[in-house]
Amino acid sequence: MADNTTPTIMKGLEGVYFTETKICKVDGAKGRLWYRGYSIESLAKNSSFEEVSYLILYGSLPNVDALGAFRNKLVSCMALDGKLVDLIKGLNGKMAAMDILRTIVSAMPAFSEKKVFQNENDERIEEAIEIVGRICGIVATIGAVSKNGNYTGPDSTLGVAGNILYMLNGKKPDEKTSRMLDVMMLLHAEHSSNASTFCTIVAGSTLADIYSAITAGICALKGPLHGGADEKALDMMKAIGSPDNTEKYIEEALEGKKKIMGFGHRVYKAYDPRAKVIKAYLEDIQNGSTLEVQTFTAIALRAEKMMVEKLGETKGIWPNVDFFSGPVYTYIGIPKDLFTPLFAASRSPGWCAHMLEYWQDNKLIRPLDYYNGQLDIPYVPIEQRK
Repeated sequence: MADNTTPTIMKGLEGVYFTETKICKVDGAKGRLWYRGYSIESLAKNSSFEEVSYLILYGSLPNVDALGAFRNKLVSCMALDGKLVDLIKGLNGKMAAMDILRTIVSAMPAFSEKKVFQNENDERIEEAIEIVGRICGIVATIGAVSKNGNYTGPDSTLGVAGNILYMLNGKKPDEKTSRMLDVMMLLHAEHSSNASTFCTIVAGSTLADIYSAITAGICALKGPLHGGADEKALDMMKAIGSPDNTEKYIEEALEGKKKIMGFGHRVYKAYDPRAKVIKAYLEDIQNGSTLEVQTFTAIALRAEKMMVEKLGETKGIWPNVDFFSGPVYTYIGIPKDLFTPLFAASRSPGWCAHMLEYWQDNKLIRPLDYYNGQLDIPYVPIEQRK
């Protein structure tokens, strides 16, 4: 391109392809999502977070023995070194939960037991499994330390979701809440080249280690336009206060051109298929939970109805996965400051899989920016400056 030619700037890299992948397909126009070719609806109905993680990392569904071994590896990695627990305790109350997670993940290599592998790919897969399990354990421990200052190690009889609740609360969860969290995690496990996944790949494309790459992903996920959106959506429900105030609040927000958190998506111009799955949970729990959850659920369902009628078909603005997540997490017993760290734990299989895939044909990511400032400005000595 000639120097005097102004390029087309794709703000936010919207519509720009940077790589090929076999991990995830998002059809935003039709509201469809597939992991490795399997629809999200079929996985949410039949699968588990462990099985989905195996699928995302290895590229195929496991048999019974493979899944059992994989689950055991993940759960064993949820157990944390005492010094790592002490570090979490030392940071508790001084940093936000996502900042603690970022810091602890960056310190993970100091607590990893390096083994001898036959090849580099095997080593990377084992590192990925460790990262997924360890982040799940770290998130549960951050919550437990904030709640009561205690650390509870994982229970080998429970899966990953069950252990997060067990480590968080110090008691085994009931089957319903454990399964609900399991599905929530698998719904968040992967979503193509979103901001945090892209950030992970950018960092890893320099051939930085995978721990550095995942730390970069966590940093990107923190923002309210990405992983933090479910917290902001719940804040909005709290601000609405009463279900009967929902329509008035939404109407005034729209008239004031305020963003309604949990609605709209860069890719989806149809109903987010993950949100449909979660909405079914809201309809299930709305009459059988605490008054707080009943209130959030009623507000969410009324806001969703109004927004769909006003902006769904006409503007392509539909509920996304973040909007319904808050009431469900609240029902399960997940505190709000743990929503985004839990998102990170859930998304860690996707981050790792994309990094491993990109490394198979790695190229340093180095885009261009178009300079439109002045050139050859005369330097003025400091004593002559006004």
